[in-house]
Amino acid sequence: MKSKLIIISMALLAACTGNNKKSDAYGTFESTEVTISSESAGKLLSFKIDEGQEIKKGDTVALVDTIQLSLKRDALVSQMKAASDKADYITAQINVLEEQKKNSGVEKARIDKLFKEGAATQQQVDNINGIIAVYDKQISSIETTNAPVLNEVDAYEKQIAQYNDQIKRAYIIAPGDGTVLTKYAEESEVVTTGKALFKFADLSYIYLRVYVSGAQLSQVKLGQKVKVLIDKDEKTNTEIEGIVSWISSSAEFTPKIIQTKEERVNLVYAVKVKVKNDGTLKIGMPGEVNF
Repeated sequence: MKSKLIIISMALLAACTGNNKKSDAYGTFESTEVTISSESAGKLLSFKIDEGQEIKKGDTVALVDTIQLSLKRDALVSQMKAASDKADYITAQINVLEEQKKNSGVEKARIDKLFKEGAATQQQVDNINGIIAVYDKQISSIETTNAPVLNEVDAYEKQIAQYNDQIKRAYIIAPGDGTVLTKYAEESEVVTTGKALFKFADLSYIYLRVYVSGAQLSQVKLGQKVKVLIDKDEKTNTEIEGIVSWISSSAEFTPKIIQTKEERVNLVYAVKVKVKNDGTLKIGMPGEVNF
């Protein structure tokens, strides 16, 4: 009898120990991956990055040929200059007439004063008023002529701005820090607008996506610190601290490749745990979590 009790106790102890070693949820590590595509068409003049290479935000990682764009822009710049010179000439004419009108205004003030004193005739008053009216008509006529020229200059400026923007987009700039995961093109290849060039991800922080059942959901909260376990060798694990950064708002069917604490429950909730990566964690690597 005593022997049986010992065996039962050992079995219970083993069962308890096994349960303690069992993690609350299982999953794989992933990262936010960003695919960078070409915003212009042409030959890749420069594309000097490799898979696994670290890139920094603001780095120019590729350049698409901009010769044709530059030539078209330069042609527009010349046309705009010609239109601008024409507008300047018309403006100079207006300025001359404005100066003449100003002098006539001074003469008009003198004649009006003499007319009040009886030293000038009505004809003199009418003549000076007529001269000023002619200047006004001439100025108005030239301004009407100048309006289309100014509109033409404005149109050239906008077209040039469009070409400058297209040329700027030919320079592929890294939008953030990260590691190049995949290259989809090589230097000297001809690419089209929208062609994927490379994919990168910031691996300084990585996410463990796990799935929990509805019964476990009450144990999980946003911002909660949890224990993340990864394989150290065949028998032992390495423990890392993680933070719950996202909890799915709706349930989904259990993915076939995912284990849960409860055996194959029908519906589970996805949870992301953010973990600081010292370089040992890789995308697709399995992991466990204890809440």
